[in-house]
Amino acid sequence: MTRSLFLSFFIRMTIMLAVVVAVAVWLIPRGWIGVAACVLVGAAIGALLLVRPVRKDILDLRRAAAVAALPESADAMSDRHADFDELSNAISSASEQTQRRLAEASEARRELEAMIDSMQDAVVAVDHAGRIQWTNQHMQKLLPDTSARGGVRIGHALVQTIRDPDVLQCVRTALDERIVTERRSTSLAPGRIFEVAASPMPGGGAVAVLHDITRIEQVERIQRDFVANVSHELRTPLTSITGYVETLLDHEASLSAQAREFLATILKNATRMNRLTEDLLVMARVESSELKLYPVPVRADILVHDAVQAMSGLVQDAKAVLEIGEASSAEVLADTDAIVQVLSNLIENGIKYGQARNASSCRVIVSAHEISEPADTVEFRVRDFGQGIASEHLSRIFERFYRVDKARSRESGGTGLGLAIARRILQAHGGTIRAESALNHGSTFIFTLPKRPVPNAGVEAAV
Repeated sequence: MTRSLFLSFFIRMTIMLAVVVAVAVWLIPRGWIGVAACVLVGAAIGALLLVRPVRKDILDLRRAAAVAALPESADAMSDRHADFDELSNAISSASEQTQRRLAEASEARRELEAMIDSMQDAVVAVDHAGRIQWTNQHMQKLLPDTSARGGVRIGHALVQTIRDPDVLQCVRTALDERIVTERRSTSLAPGRIFEVAASPMPGGGAVAVLHDITRIEQVERIQRDFVANVSHELRTPLTSITGYVETLLDHEASLSAQAREFLATILKNATRMNRLTEDLLVMARVESSELKLYPVPVRADILVHDAVQAMSGLVQDAKAVLEIGEASSAEVLADTDAIVQVLSNLIENGIKYGQARNASSCRVIVSAHEISEPADTVEFRVRDFGQGIASEHLSRIFERFYRVDKARSRESGGTGLGLAIARRILQAHGGTIRAESALNHGSTFIFTLPKRPVPNAGVEAAV
């Protein structure tokens, strides 16, 4: 309203001045008195034209102000109150939802903390820079309070709290390479052994879980010692039984047919027990790291030929066909005697269980060739063409004493330890072993050996 008033005033002033100037110009020749009179008349007319509209605009402005000052109508006030009530309700609802979600998050956090604190394993989480974010109570108890500020301090670097190199390296690998890493720690606490597993967290950082396996290691060591001692003590009487039975069969001509049959049964079972005790002793040495391995560069084809030659006697007795397939001359880092034993076990299994249906003999192929993935690795294969192994057994055949066909294994004299020993020996070399098979299409046992030393392989500790 004020803006329109000024605009109206400006327009009328312009019209008035234009009228005055026009009259003045027209009357200039008629003298100054006439000019002055015309100017006065024009000014009066302009004032009349200006004052009345301006007065009207001022009155309109006052009326508008008066109307604006009047209280709102009941409907308008009701609508405005409804709007305010709706806004207030929305704000209250949002506030309640926020408070409820905060309470739920707080409760979930308390439950998670309680659950982690109830774990028997020590847990510690660090950020991307290796600073401690949180720990559970078991971790606090594991590291005693060695300073006035506490043993485990949130916000401080993990290296300031834990000095064990295996734990630190495990966490550092999880942070840098973003992979799950496992290690064994023996110096974190005196006389205790821990399995350390570090995993990267999605938002950065890592969490490490320390599982105390001291008791498990003690029980396993007692079991290994017991098995080793019993096996060692059994060797002497079994050797005597075998020797006396062989002597009777070879030099006692007066034996009846039935007596010879009984002695042959005794010899067969004594020989089987001898093999079992030998395998138990080897297994105990391998699991306790007492089996010393001396890896040297050796050609893969030499290992294959030595194993085939060592099994030549068994091949002739079983009337089997043993072939050498592709044999690479690449060098691998291996203990010759140990790898020849692995190949011999696999070849023996192929001869025992590799006979196909309706076949008078079995066929076994041994090969070795370089592979590109993983790099610098040679792959060995022992393949037979027998009845094969069902898929549900493939993941367990490398366990101790596990047998696919128990009756057939007892008949053939198997101990159930050959594949477990082979896996342990290959793991000590930094290699792997697996089996591929299909029913009625034979089986293939595949293991790998590296061309160069593998970090953290058990073979390094044994050298």
